[in-house]
Amino acid sequence: MAENKAQNTQKNTQKKDADRKKDARNRKRMGNQREIWLSAGSIGVLFLCLLVYLGHFVATSEQDMINNSYNSRQQILLSRNYRGSIYSRDGDVLAETILDADEEETRNYPYKNLFSHIVGYSTQGRMGVDALANYYLINTNTSLSNKVKNDTAGKKNPGDNVYTTLDVHIQQVANDQLDIYRGAIIVTEVSTGKILAMVSHPDFDPNTIPEIWDDLIDNDSSTVLLNRATQGLYPPGSTFKIVTALEYIRENPTTYQNYSYNCNGSFRVGDSKISCYHGSSHGQVSFQKSFAKSCNSSFANIGMSLDREAFQETLNDLLFNKDLPLTLNYAKSSAIVSESTPSAEMMQTSIGQGKTQITPMHLNMITCAIANDGVLMKPYVIDHVENDEGTVVKSFKASEYGRLMTEDESAILKQLMTDVVEEGTASKLRGLNYTAAGKTGSAEYNNIKGDSHAWFTGFAPAEDPEVCVTIIVEGAGSGGDYAVPIARRLFDAYFNQKE
Repeated sequence: MAENKAQNTQKNTQKKDADRKKDARNRKRMGNQREIWLSAGSIGVLFLCLLVYLGHFVATSEQDMINNSYNSRQQILLSRNYRGSIYSRDGDVLAETILDADEEETRNYPYKNLFSHIVGYSTQGRMGVDALANYYLINTNTSLSNKVKNDTAGKKNPGDNVYTTLDVHIQQVANDQLDIYRGAIIVTEVSTGKILAMVSHPDFDPNTIPEIWDDLIDNDSSTVLLNRATQGLYPPGSTFKIVTALEYIRENPTTYQNYSYNCNGSFRVGDSKISCYHGSSHGQVSFQKSFAKSCNSSFANIGMSLDREAFQETLNDLLFNKDLPLTLNYAKSSAIVSESTPSAEMMQTSIGQGKTQITPMHLNMITCAIANDGVLMKPYVIDHVENDEGTVVKSFKASEYGRLMTEDESAILKQLMTDVVEEGTASKLRGLNYTAAGKTGSAEYNNIKGDSHAWFTGFAPAEDPEVCVTIIVEGAGSGGDYAVPIARRLFDAYFNQKE
C-alpha cells in the first residue's frame, strides 16, 4: 500500500512537472505571438505613415518632382506638348515657342536682352520665370476636343501660358537708366509684393544661349548669367543705416529724439577711425539729421552704444543670415554682431561696411516692409496661368510673410526716409508732383579711396506708399548723384502710366 502511495505521488509530481513545462511552453508561445503581433503592428503603422507622407509629398511637391532633371516624366510631357508662352502683365509676349512647317520648335524671346535674367531661358538648363513656371509651361489644359484633334493630326498640344507681374515700360526705363553700368534695379508693388521690373547688368540675349553657352562656361570670370538683383552680394553702405537706426529706436523708444552729436568729419575709437563721405563735417546733428545727411561719424557713435545681442536679434528679424521668402534663386545676406565683435568692426558694421553683405532684393524687401507699416509681402512674379483658349487654370495672390517691425517703428523710419528727400542726400527727388522717401548709400568695396557703389532704396508716395525702388550702380560713386536720378525716372514712369 505504501508502494502504491509512493507511485501515485511520483505520478502526481511528474504530471505537475509536465503541466509546468506545458504552461511554460504556452507562455513562451504566447509571448512570441505577442512580439510578432507587436512587430507586425509597428511595421503596419510605419507603412501607413509612409503612405500618408508619400501622398502628401506627391500632392505638395509635384512641381519639384517634375522639374527634377532626373525625372523622365518631364521628357514625356515635352514629347506631347510644346512649351507655353510667357507674357507681361499687359499681355506682351516675353517668351514663346515658334513652330515651323515641320513642327520643329524654337524658343523665341522677342525683347532679347531686356528681360534676360528675370524671364530667363529654357535651353542648356533653365533660369528665371522659364524655370519657375516650367511645370505649367510644359503641361497643357487645352480642351479635350483640341487634344483629340491634335492627337489625330500627330501634333503636340500647346502648353499653358504664364502671365507675369512684369511691366514692359518700367523694365525698359530701368534698363535704359542702368545703361552701360554693371548693377541691378528692382521695382516692386508695396501692398502686394508684385515684381514690376528686375534688371541686372551685364545681360545677355537668351535667343543666343545655345551659341554662347560654351564660351560662358569656359570663362571662369564671366558673371553675365548672375542675376545681380537676387544673387549679387554687396556692402550696403549707408542704406544699412536704416537697420542701425531701427536698433537705436528699439533701445531708446522714448529718448531717441534727444540724441545729439557734434560731427567734425570723423569718429575715432583707439586706432580705428571712421570718416564722413568726402570728409564732410556736419556739425551738431540730431538723430534725424544724422540719418538725413548720412553722417558716418554719428552713426559710428550710435553703433558703439548699441546692445550687440539685441542688435543681432534685430538683424535676424530683418532676415539677415536667413532664408528669404523668395522663389527666385538668391544669395543669403549676412551680418553678424556679437559681444566679441571688435570696436573697429562694430563701427564699420554700423555704417554698412566691413563684412556685411546684402542683395538688392533683400534691401528692397526691407524697404517694402517699412513702406507697408512693418509687414513684408512675399515678392512674386507669376500672376496667373491660362490655357491656350484663355481660361485661367491657376491664379497667384498676394500673401504676407509676416511683420518685420512694429507699425510705430515703421512710421518713424518712414519719416526719417522722407527727411532724406526733403533735406538730405536724396534731394533730387524733392519738389515733384508726388512725394518720395528713401535712403542713399555710397558703399566702398576695395582699398582704393573713393571707389564706391551707388545705392538708393525708397518708395513713393511717401505718405501712402505704392511702389518701391532699389538701385545699385557698381563703382559709380555717390548714391545721391547717380542712383537717385535713376529712381526719379522710375517713379516718373510708374506714376505717368497711372494718369
